Amino acid sequence: MTSVVIVDDQGMVRAGFRSLLASEPDLDVVGEAANGQDALEVVTRLVPDVTLMDIRMPVLDGLAATRRLVEAGVATRVIVLTTFDLDEYVFEALRAGASGFLLKDAPAEELAEAIRVVAAGDSLLAPQVTRRVIDAFVGRAAPPRTTPDGRLAHLTPRELEVLRLLARGLSNQDISRTLFVSEGTTKTHVSNVLAKLALRDRVQAVVYAYENGVVVAGDPGPDPSSG
Repeated sequence: MTSVVIVDDQGMVRAGFRSLLASEPDLDVVGEAANGQDALEVVTRLVPDVTLMDIRMPVLDGLAATRRLVEAGVATRVIVLTTFDLDEYVFEALRAGASGFLLKDAPAEELAEAIRVVAAGDSLLAPQVTRRVIDAFVGRAAPPRTTPDGRLAHLTPRELEVLRLLARGLSNQDISRTLFVSEGTTKTHVSNVLAKLALRDRVQAVVYAYENGVVVAGDPGPDPSSG
């Protein structure tokens, strides 16, 4: 059973999400919060598998709440809820440690599947969506750090190559075709990259790669369809 906490300042929105998830036998809404401050207490106490987090809330916004939960090491995975596709705050939320984002008007089956995907340890963004996030994120991201993170030195040349492809939004299948290796091998490389860099998921890998100059804005990288 996957436990869920819903955080939104609108009671009707919380009730709507709870109702949508009530018919899913493997999902259990264990708590709610009306602002980021309350969310810190509720999520820390209940430690749900997944937290649905609105961004724009009084007292403490979802961005700050997400950052504090991640910094405190609370073992929950955050899905950011937004009204607008590619909301400007989404990028900061991803940097803060969210595992992806979802539009509030997403259909019930999409909401349920998103929760399952994130609970399983994957990022919410499908490769094609990741590409769109990258395009918008790069335009807003801070310049790469002058001194890249020292953890990069722990990656093998092949793992660094995989990180570059991850940051381009390529799926495991695309990476396999590009590198001429099996999908199983690619999955192992991806797992090693995330573990060595202490990253939560593919979304964080995208942010990390751009912030550390592993990839540079404007370079389209390889086209997996041409291989």
